[in-house]
Amino acid sequence: MSVAIKPRKLRGPRTEGFALDLHTTGSTFLGYNAYGHPEFDTSRSPIGELLFRLKNRGDRTAIEPIVEAVAGFFATWKPKVDVIVPVVPSNAMRKNQPVIEIARPVSERLKIPLCLSCISKVKSTVQLKDVFDPAKRSQILSGAFSVDRVNTAGKRILIFDDLYRSGATASAIARLLSGLGDASAVYLLTLTQTRRNL
Repeated sequence: MSVAIKPRKLRGPRTEGFALDLHTTGSTFLGYNAYGHPEFDTSRSPIGELLFRLKNRGDRTAIEPIVEAVAGFFATWKPKVDVIVPVVPSNAMRKNQPVIEIARPVSERLKIPLCLSCISKVKSTVQLKDVFDPAKRSQILSGAFSVDRVNTAGKRILIFDDLYRSGATASAIARLLSGLGDASAVYLLTLTQTRRNL
């Protein structure tokens, strides 16, 4: 069964970019739990729910329908791409990296090579979801990544990510690929986008 998506165009320093859908569609405050933490009843888009199941529940059965949705959208979008470059995971301690787990079968399905070494993280950074100031985000990301120019020069690259919040990381990587990486085109495809991009 195919997953319904509502693609959303993303702006930024790249040739073109899309999110397949919003991550959440609504959230209702329920109150506070026994530890004083707020609790919410959150509704998600179909692909947002699949991503939530994979990332938060370890449900690997969510991977195949996500890959199907990516392949279906790619067939209508039709960007000319030579290589897929997943965004470097923000939580290096996570045993299974959802972005990589999805990018591998996407690469196989689309018959486009996957390059895990094209972008490397060279300095440790805090998770940006807790940083709200755009200038502070840029400062944190400055010099955080290196590019393997041998594998990116002259290539048309698809940056692949799971969740688009502010777009700061994807933009930093896009600039690096276009600049030092000498890529001929840089596209972005992310599975979901937050409703409010801080």
